[in-house]
Amino acid sequence: MKAAAAAAALATTLAAILTTALPVRSQEIPAEGIQIGLSTDRVAITADFAGADLTIFGALENADPQVTRQGRYDVIVVLEGPARPVVVRRKDRILGMWINTRSETFVNVPVSYSMATTRPPQDVTTPNSYKQLSLGIPNIYLEPEDKRGNPVTIQEFTDALRERKEGLGLYSDNIGGVQFLSQNLFRATLHLAPNVPVGTHKARAFLFRNGLFVKETSTQLAIVKSGFEQTIYRFANDHGFGYGLFAIALAMFTGWLGRIVFRKD
Repeated sequence: MKAAAAAAALATTLAAILTTALPVRSQEIPAEGIQIGLSTDRVAITADFAGADLTIFGALENADPQVTRQGRYDVIVVLEGPARPVVVRRKDRILGMWINTRSETFVNVPVSYSMATTRPPQDVTTPNSYKQLSLGIPNIYLEPEDKRGNPVTIQEFTDALRERKEGLGLYSDNIGGVQFLSQNLFRATLHLAPNVPVGTHKARAFLFRNGLFVKETSTQLAIVKSGFEQTIYRFANDHGFGYGLFAIALAMFTGWLGRIVFRKD
């Protein structure tokens, strides 16, 4: 009995020591976080849409005042369009004519990608970090449908796809497009190209501290057609066969009318 009592007393003493030694969780410093909000969650595209700037506001949570004063927090904001399959074709000159000779299909390709940063990308974090986060135009993962193809050929088509997207203005970056308005508040400006596709786009914000990735957050943006264009768009999607017949009939009528108007007596 004495041994049991002694053991119980020892266990109680150890428990008291451990409880005293353990830190109180409520006194722990919360980790940094990031939140963003869009100036609008819906962009309407009309026939005269010539592109626009999208403003995204954000705030740092539980930011370290010393790191903030030193300017060692960086933010990268990305607006990524819906993913769709894309076919890339290569043309070669054969017998004086340019003919499609080879093609490569990529799946889940973001139709658009716009990025804004606080500083030049090389000053924010390391190339390996960009690669791990699939962050930045060179690091967008473009998945080929046939992964068993020649790696060199796949890389050629991948590079061509990126160059094509950049040439159309669908892939772009804005160095310095993220600006801190105060120690914790920032504003990001992203450009929407005139040919920005409709659909649900995803806005993502990445927080870095001294070059190390800390946190990511995201929200959604809807880009839709409006007015007469929206009516045509819905009709074409809901009644494809009827829309095709209407387009053929309109083309025939336009040709006939042009012949009547411009014919020579």
